[in-house]
This record gives sequence, C-alpha cells and structure tokens, in this order.
Amino acid sequence: MSKIIYRVLDFFEAFAAEKRPLVLTELAKVLDIPASSCHTALRAMTERGYLYELKPRGGFYPTARLLGVAQAIVDSDPVLTRVEPALNRLLKETGESVFLAKADGASLTYLAVFHGDAQMRLTIQPGDHVRSLYASSGGKALLGHLGAQALQEAVDALSMKPLTPNTITSKTELLKDIELSKKRGWYLNQEETLEDTVTISTAFSFNSSLYVITVAGLLKPMTRKRDVVTQALLGVARELED
Repeated sequence: MSKIIYRVLDFFEAFAAEKRPLVLTELAKVLDIPASSCHTALRAMTERGYLYELKPRGGFYPTARLLGVAQAIVDSDPVLTRVEPALNRLLKETGESVFLAKADGASLTYLAVFHGDAQMRLTIQPGDHVRSLYASSGGKALLGHLGAQALQEAVDALSMKPLTPNTITSKTELLKDIELSKKRGWYLNQEETLEDTVTISTAFSFNSSLYVITVAGLLKPMTRKRDVVTQALLGVARELED
C-alpha cells in the first residue's frame, strides 16, 4: 500500500478526530511521523488549498475545499443516485436507521448511512467495514448469498468470539441460522453485536454486485414492528434488484 496515500488520509482523519487547529509538532506526534515529513505534507496540502495556517505558528486547519470535492463526488455516485430515494422512504416507513453496504469478496463496506432514532448507540459511518460476518445481520446476509462451498469455507475461517451473551459462537448453529434466514428472505441480529440493539438485513444484486440493506433500532421497538420492518425492507430490495 502507498504510504503517501495513507499519510494524506491520516492527516484529514486527525483533524476530524481533534476538531481544532494543529501545529506541526502536534500533527507529527498524533500521526507518529518525523516532523520533516509532516512539514512537507503540510506545505503541499496548503499549496493545493486543502489546508490553511491560522497565523504564523498558530496551527493548520482544513479549508472547505475538501468538502466541495467530496460533495461533487457523492452527488455523482451512480449507486447512491439510484438507491437513495428508496432508502429514504424505508427510513420514513420504519422510523429506524438504514444502512447500505457493498460486498467485496467476504467483506462489506458501508456506502450510505441514514440515521433514525437518536437514541441509537451505533456509530457507523460510510467507509466503515461491517465488523462481524457471524454476529451482524449484514454479515449473515453476505454469507447467505455465497455458494455452498464458499459458505462452508468462509464459516470455517471465522473466529467466532462472543460479542454479547447472545452472540452465536457455534458454526453449526450459524449455518442453521443462515439457512433459516435464506428461506424467509431476511437476516436477523438480535443483540448479537450490541445489547438492546436489533438489526435486520436483506440483499439485492445490481450491476453484477451484491448490496446489503440493513434496518437498525433498539430492541423493544424493533421487536414490536418486526413485520412492518421486514416487509418494507424486502419491498425496497425487490425494487432495487437488477
């Protein structure tokens, strides 16, 4: 992997985490890089207009240029342009958070996050990877769309550590859960990754790729309206299916 690319991304993520101007020595310490390398990167990003210095030795901070570039990219995303109206409708129909993730082999990356209930403790952001294939409903949806041999190999490779008292840690039980979920069309995570939290997922294909939609909420409301959530979720997936 390119160290230069990682370093640039680390710079912006450091500012996002610190939420304040940072001087050269602070950035070098936060990023654990030599001050000379930090200075070179700061100068390049300042010259391109992505950073500015508040005053001499007063610290650097990103300009809005990155926001403009990012917004132009997001506004032209061919997948999000297609799915966003349907996912917003799903958000309104269920009143719960909605996530879209794309499968890449045996991993899932979140592309879009629509927050619902403000009480939710999930801190998922676009670009995050699904944390667990065996405990998350999204991960189970991905596993459920693998062929028989690929599924067995993927499950065999899992290290199924308990994340909560409700996490399935038996590979045999996981395979049974996935088989049941395939028959009904949706996958459930009931307090398996986080207590008092339920997620329900299903998948659809678009442009020869697999995408997973997840609805997430607190245990009591999600249990009470599970039928509403699953029907709305399956309807959106059918609408978006290639």
